Amino acid sequence: MTFSQNPWKHWQIEKLCATMLPKSQKQRSSAMSLAVVTLKKGEGRLLKSGGMWIFDNEVASIMGSFVNGDIVLVHDFDGYPMGRGFINTNSKITVRLMTRDENVDINEELLEKRVRDAWEYRKKVVDTGCCRLIFAEADFLPGIVVDKFSDVLVVQSLALGIDRFKETIVELLRKVLAEDGITIRGVYERSDVKVRKQEGMEMVKGFIGPEFPTLVQIEENGVKYEVDVKDGQKTGFFLDQKYNRLAIQKLCKGAKVLDCFTHTGSFALNAGIAGAESVTGVDASQLAVDQATANAALNGLSDSVKFICEDVFELLPELEEKGEKFDVVILDPPAFTKSRNSIKNAVKGYREINLRAMKLVKDGGFLATCSCSHFMTQELLAKTIREAARATHKRLRQVEFRTQAADHPILWAAEESYYLKFFIFQVVDEK
Repeated sequence: MTFSQNPWKHWQIEKLCATMLPKSQKQRSSAMSLAVVTLKKGEGRLLKSGGMWIFDNEVASIMGSFVNGDIVLVHDFDGYPMGRGFINTNSKITVRLMTRDENVDINEELLEKRVRDAWEYRKKVVDTGCCRLIFAEADFLPGIVVDKFSDVLVVQSLALGIDRFKETIVELLRKVLAEDGITIRGVYERSDVKVRKQEGMEMVKGFIGPEFPTLVQIEENGVKYEVDVKDGQKTGFFLDQKYNRLAIQKLCKGAKVLDCFTHTGSFALNAGIAGAESVTGVDASQLAVDQATANAALNGLSDSVKFICEDVFELLPELEEKGEKFDVVILDPPAFTKSRNSIKNAVKGYREINLRAMKLVKDGGFLATCSCSHFMTQELLAKTIREAARATHKRLRQVEFRTQAADHPILWAAEESYYLKFFIFQVVDEK
């Protein structure tokens, strides 16, 4: 593919790049390209503030030959080098930066360093029995996510450029983990997400390497789960709430608990194992409810932790009408918004769900509530909860504010990496 309005200028750029590069740089793999992406004057603000994305409307020109997925040079409008990254003209994110040093090769050596750095970080900050090993841009490997469930890895590849390297990254992870005595039994790919279509890619799922049983048992916070890496949501289990689930345990001893949007029962089971008197988990998916019920049995909690298949928005008013009250209510809804365009409707959803939940909390009881949408900012979520409290004549005392677990690091230069906001409140009647 060639983008050039001025062939002479294009030839000059290629010649100049070739003469300036050291010998090691001239011996490129097929994924390397001498194409140069030049930014418009005044654009690239995200990139210049430390981010890793260049959008299509920020690009002034693309000079040179390339194939989508290749590694290209990035220059500012005045020719100043900004680094190297993967190009994909099918995507609104035209370039995902891999390095800010234009003299660095994107090769196996660099990938191994990134993988090692990611693993060393996890060993310091989280329980690595099950955790997110690679968190895309936040681990400087844009577009790829890798989760570890005991001795199984689940890979999600979301960008064309990194997709070429996913198997290399998997093998590097095997190698690095083996050095710590961890043998990976199998790898499953869950790239069955619609965002791949925006990259001009097909949705895919399946084994990377030999097949293995895809129902994997893990343990987190003392709770056992059967994780379905083949057909479960996302990569099979939501690891980002690990320590938020742990935080609610101390509130649940002897309590009557309602867990809304329970999925496979993780918050409900943390409440149960903490000694809750009774727990009701609610989800609209019968498959999720069946899995949650099996997980309760696995932990010997079938008597105290029950699950029902209901629409939460319909169930909460019914419980209110019956006069039901709970010591602890947990709200872990799906993202009501995945774009800026739908924030207004999302706010209505969050306000409604929190309003209904507050009405079900006993005076002095607790509400744990969250949003997993990047576009629902901490400030906007707080404002929405405050409005719900005002409408129900409840007073909120904040116990904690938390975010995602540290194996999902928040890169300050990449706003999209900060998505989970988690509040715990004591709910008090107006007196």
